[in-house]
Amino acid sequence: MHVVVGAGSVGTRVAQLLVSVGADVCLVSRSGTSVPGAAAVRADAADLRSLLAVSPEAIAIYNCANPRYHQWARDWPPMSEALLAYAEQTGAVLATCSNLYGYGPVDGPMHESLPLRATGPKGRIRAGMWAEAKSRHDAGRIRATEVRGSDYIAASESSRVGSTRVVPRILAGRSVSLIGGLDTPHTWTAPADVARALVACAADERAWGRAWHAPSNPPRTQREVIDDLARAAGVPPVKVSQVPQLALRALGLVNPVMREFRETEYQFDRPYVMDDSALRSTFGLEPTAWDALLRQTVQYYRELT
Repeated sequence: MHVVVGAGSVGTRVAQLLVSVGADVCLVSRSGTSVPGAAAVRADAADLRSLLAVSPEAIAIYNCANPRYHQWARDWPPMSEALLAYAEQTGAVLATCSNLYGYGPVDGPMHESLPLRATGPKGRIRAGMWAEAKSRHDAGRIRATEVRGSDYIAASESSRVGSTRVVPRILAGRSVSLIGGLDTPHTWTAPADVARALVACAADERAWGRAWHAPSNPPRTQREVIDDLARAAGVPPVKVSQVPQLALRALGLVNPVMREFRETEYQFDRPYVMDDSALRSTFGLEPTAWDALLRQTVQYYRELT
């Protein structure tokens, strides 16, 4: 049994990949979201007893959970502890889907050997989660690995450039406003590529005990991504502007999610580039072609209309 926790853009793809190779899969989520061929279960991932009731043993457990952005400090610690305890009690490999927050502000490309020096609370939470998993792995209590991706390029509400407030406007020829600098190079990662990396790392002991960067395409600025999406859609380029800081501050007064974006503003103040060469050279994984990702994103919204 493979237990996948979280039915978002990565978790559902992990489940699909595992089902496609004939694995027994249980997809655990708050909503009970289903994937054909996988058992769908509603359970509390912060409760070890609930996880054990789902499956008292497993080959691997994949942490693809995505607590509400403004509630990480409340939701992540008990969930992380339950997943660690599950891995220790069952012997399952713990493969965690993570991000780059733990590094904090950096100068130069990010690689896995960089120290985790996050300056904000969410970054420190992610850094602490991996530090604890690594400590238990090194002590021989669990087997753990982590895959980190950058901002997602996909048709998703969790994507800065692929959400319903961006792509449909491009298709309609309307202007787009984005959070953060428009002209700084930035790495974008496809959720499907994170899923492929997680499945590979969970199954290969060479991956255990360390973190890996998901295969990703060369960096593009936010402005370039919007132009690329317009090109993929076969429509003229649209005007792109940056949401003013004052407007963000005002939104943050009433919207807790928008308020949390302040912590990661640095990611668009300077080049934010991820080095994925270690995973590519070790496992031979390459990112999904950029143009294919653009076409998939555009097609998703065209099919909605």
